[in-house]
Amino acid sequence: MFLLNLQSKEPIYEQIQKQLIRFIQAGVLNPGDKLPSVRQLAQENGINPNTVAKAYSELEKTGCVYNAPKKGVYVARMDVQQPHRHQIAAVLAPLKEMGIQKQEILDAVKELYGEDEHAEN
Repeated sequence: MFLLNLQSKEPIYEQIQKQLIRFIQAGVLNPGDKLPSVRQLAQENGINPNTVAKAYSELEKTGCVYNAPKKGVYVARMDVQQPHRHQIAAVLAPLKEMGIQKQEILDAVKELYGEDEHAEN
């Protein structure tokens, strides 16, 4: 199911996250679908279970999946009105954890989109 590049500079947990998001967006995985267990996914791909657990944890933070204790990890219902919300949250969550303030992020977004505070809309 997963194509992981163990030689890539991109961390394996991020590769897992991105692929799961793509599977959800493509309809391969639907809300309520159970994901492979941490142990199963780790064994199938020859990776550390902690790596899979981190990927699932990050996806849970962004609302893409939810953990049902002692039952497993499941695909969450995504807001079809805002299909990119989960991807944006996946990018912003690590920035927040690094201590970057909301205003710094907003300023960077304004700069990226060429918005000037003094310009008229």
